[in-house]
Order: sequence, then C-alpha cells, then structure tokens
Amino acid sequence: MISRNNNMKLDFNQKIILGPMAGVTDLPFRILCKEQGADVCITEMVSAKGLMYGSKKTDLLLKTSALEKPVGIQLFGNDPGILAGEAAKLSDRGFDFIDINMGCPVPKIVNNGEGSALMKNVDLIEQIVRAVSDAVSIPVTVKIRTGFDADHINAVDAALAAESGGAAAVAVHARTREQYYSGRADWSIIKAVKDKVKIPVIGNGDIRTSDDVKRIMKETGCDSVMIARAAKGNPWIFREIKAGLRGEAIERRSMEELRDMMKRHVKLMVEEKGEYIGIREMRKHVAWYTEGIYGSAKLRKRASELETEADMLELIEGIGR
Repeated sequence: MISRNNNMKLDFNQKIILGPMAGVTDLPFRILCKEQGADVCITEMVSAKGLMYGSKKTDLLLKTSALEKPVGIQLFGNDPGILAGEAAKLSDRGFDFIDINMGCPVPKIVNNGEGSALMKNVDLIEQIVRAVSDAVSIPVTVKIRTGFDADHINAVDAALAAESGGAAAVAVHARTREQYYSGRADWSIIKAVKDKVKIPVIGNGDIRTSDDVKRIMKETGCDSVMIARAAKGNPWIFREIKAGLRGEAIERRSMEELRDMMKRHVKLMVEEKGEYIGIREMRKHVAWYTEGIYGSAKLRKRASELETEADMLELIEGIGR
C-alpha cells in the first residue's frame, strides 16, 4: 500500500537530515545545524506517555522555531491510541511531520516495549503508524533498525508494515539493537528496504563525509541520508558534506570559527533554557567541540565546573590562545 501521506508537501529526496539524539538535538543545536546546511531537523525523542501526563520536562522538548524548518518531532511509545492522541495535539504546534522512534536501544526504553523493541512486533508497527497517520494531517515517518539482533534481521518487514500503515518515509539505521552504535553499519539492509518499498528511504549509519554520502546512495539507492552522532560538536558537517558533493574544496575550520560557534551555542542555550540549565547542558557540547584539541582534557574539567554564562564565554575565548 502506498502511503496515505504521500500527497503532503514534504520532500524526503536528496536531503541531508539531522537525526534525533536524546540530550543533543535540542532547539539551539538544531538551529546551528540548520544554519550550516541541514535540510531537515528532528527533535530529541519525546515520550507520548510523558505528553499525556503533562510532564514539564517533556514539554521543554517541544520548543520549535521558524529558523529550523522543516522540523519533525520524534515520538516514542508502544500504544497506538496514546501515540495517535498526542500526535494529533502536536500537529498544530509548528512541526512539519511526526517521526516515530522504533530504533532506540536504551534498556529502559526497550524494557518498556518501546523504541527498538517494536522491531519484534511488525503487526504493532503497522497499527501504530496507521493510528498516527489517521490522526494527523502532516506526514508521519518512522525510524527503524536492521533488526533486534543478528538472528532477527527484519528491517524489510518493518518498513513494509510502516508503509502499509501510511508512513511517508522510513529511516533505516543500519545496525541492530544488539549492536547499539558499535561495529560497522550494514548498508546492504538499507538497499534491501529500498528495493521493496515505494516510499522514500533515508539511510543512516557511518556517514561522516561527502564521499560516504555518495557511496551510500550508490550502494543502496537511498533517497536521503541522516546524520546523527557525527554532528555532535560539529554542526559544520552539513556545510562540508554539501561542499564536497558540489566538488568544492573543504576548508579547514579556524580556531576563531570554533570559538564563534561555541559562543553562539552558549548564547542560544541561555536564551532558550536560562543560565542555570543552559550552562550545565552546554558542558557536554564543549567536550564534543574541543575533542582532539591540545589541552582538551583540562578544558573539559574546567567547563564541568562552570555555572555562569560569563565564565563559560571566558573559557571559550581562551581556547587555542
């Protein structure tokens, strides 16, 4: 069955997409990635049950901005009714599509029958996607893995179920749940999915350069690619990949450009979350931005102790000097 959402105006072809990452892809980070060339952004995953119970923590994840569009919100859960109900409430909050998480490998998620646990129940995948698709007027996408473990590689069946339920596109992280993020991504499974479904397929896993993008598209036929972990501390990756795809030389980033990006990130974090939360959450980003820089271990330790915007900006200003 072809997706009931295919007539909706959101193109998943030839896109470089910022993938959802818990604790990473908040609004400030998405804005920075969008400015650097990300074509589509997706939020951190949000619990449908958390939304239903009115969790304040969950509500903080729903902030969006015209600066990042098009943007999708990623929901996780395993109850079709709850997911559909919460998706319906979100469809007029400024999001361009709903993405359903069927790939998170974290034990507390999987043990609740959510995230990648859904890979073990293809019938439920179809039920969930159908319920959400019927409840909203914006596209619904799904992110899956190759399977739950090496003995149960069923991404094709999962993708077909999602398509039958009305998915507008499916993203395939080419690892099993058992692998988490280790080992090499098996792109052959992405090709197997692409060969069977009619909706756009988004390839994900081990994509870091324009050469990787060219290779995964050639080997799998995928319509778009999704970049997640490779963007941590590296919003420039989208700009650099696009330059490489155009055949342009990729300029090495200067220390001044690094400092400017980090300072802008700090300011966005404080604007969106306040100084107390913003600076504490910025600490991990400082570690990612400065990985590999001389003296980074000492710098990370110092950043972990800072509590004010002024002190964080002062620390950043001294990097590389």
